[in-house]
Amino acid sequence: MKVIAAIDQGTTSTRCIFFNKKGEIVSMAQKEHRQIFPQPGWVEHDPVEIAKNTLEVIAQARISKNISLGSIAACGITNQRETTVIWNKRTGKPYYNALVWQDTRVAAQAEELEKSIGSEYFRGKTGLPVSTYFSSLKIAWLLDNVPGLREDATQGLALFGNMDTFTVWHLTGGALHITDVTNASRTQLMNLETLSWDRDILEKLNIPESILPAIRSSSEHYTTITAEPLAGVPLAGILGDQQAALVGQTCFAPGEAKNTYGTGCFMLLNTGGKIVPSKHGLLTTVAYRFGEQPACYALEGSVAVTGSLVQWLRDNLGMIRDSKDIESLAHTVKDNGGAYFVPAFSGLYAPYWESSARGVIAGLTRFISKGHIARAVLEATAYQTLDVLQAMEKDAGITLTSLKVDGGMVVNELLMQFQADMLQVPVIRPVMIETTALGAAYAAGLATGFWETTGELKENWGKDREWQPDIPQETRQKYIRGWQKAIERSRNWED
Repeated sequence: MKVIAAIDQGTTSTRCIFFNKKGEIVSMAQKEHRQIFPQPGWVEHDPVEIAKNTLEVIAQARISKNISLGSIAACGITNQRETTVIWNKRTGKPYYNALVWQDTRVAAQAEELEKSIGSEYFRGKTGLPVSTYFSSLKIAWLLDNVPGLREDATQGLALFGNMDTFTVWHLTGGALHITDVTNASRTQLMNLETLSWDRDILEKLNIPESILPAIRSSSEHYTTITAEPLAGVPLAGILGDQQAALVGQTCFAPGEAKNTYGTGCFMLLNTGGKIVPSKHGLLTTVAYRFGEQPACYALEGSVAVTGSLVQWLRDNLGMIRDSKDIESLAHTVKDNGGAYFVPAFSGLYAPYWESSARGVIAGLTRFISKGHIARAVLEATAYQTLDVLQAMEKDAGITLTSLKVDGGMVVNELLMQFQADMLQVPVIRPVMIETTALGAAYAAGLATGFWETTGELKENWGKDREWQPDIPQETRQKYIRGWQKAIERSRNWED
């Protein structure tokens, strides 16, 4: 039996999953990596640890089901986007830890850039506003703050990449320094129309083009992997994690949307070959590009803290022993008791884009219990998704009729029902919820003939469960008003 390997390098862990032709999981292995917090607002990963974990999970997934190299038709990669690492091309060693997408150390630089040039300049070229979120200012920070790095960069010794690029470089023994259009579109350095690095932006940010990877399609035969666990296997797919989930959910038609509930929450709406500028706080991004076909674009709403809020409740407050326990705790009460949790730990993302905001719990009284807090934590995800959907419908001029969902949090049925209640559309969970890794597998499989058409992929998709809205409108509006008041309390906290 032939299989496709998918490497899913995420924010909290790295996984390797092998899929068969029906899009079913044959084998999987996963390993978490450290979350490093040197200062408030600083979030880092050790790229060397992640590279080591990547090789380990590939080997474990192969060994657990005795998967031979000859049975692996191709490999695809999906990754946490925006997370930034620069390494020495001779030694392969990073100059500094990877700056994670949640990291806000460049807040002052973002504010200065907003004042001097403004977000509209960057939106017009890249589809992205000025923010701490993207790779551009992270690269500039590393070049300006790591001793000797800028000098090495000017001499052609330093290489930049998001985690896809770093992973490919190590899997190929340093032979390939590439990224795909979806990851490149998240750096804030790629022009959406030309799909190439924008030299005006590079000049304004003082970033040498020589450190940047070559931009390739999301689905093509790039090279053959040389690293031992996959030696000889074609490397044929690269997609940023949220775009990979869009592909895994087979949202190939304009107007189709998915929402991924993971560390953060990310809703993408396929806009086809049309670049749709956002006027309501969303991001315009590349959805995918298969081979030599024209690029497909998307509108995206990015929420920074959803699943990681449950982890925070577990790890920082000790209110639950396991993340899954939050559902049973939330079921101990009938509603939120008037409590709202705005998890703006790194500021507010879409559609507000306010880095000065911070997390708040609002509406507390002596009546509030652990159950109310647990429910408020889950409801925060649904409210943030509602904010994004309303902005998306205004930008795209369409009304969503249903929402496909995936990611770790979709097993929480209380959350899924509340999500349907807030959105007032059916929420649909597929049989296969590992859609991010599946999307990477699909990209690699399409490039190597494992799957011939996207129609085959659609045949693999199956519905597991659907939640219908079931709440009185008066109650729904009361909840939304409370959320909007809580959002206002979180804004302008940092000077």
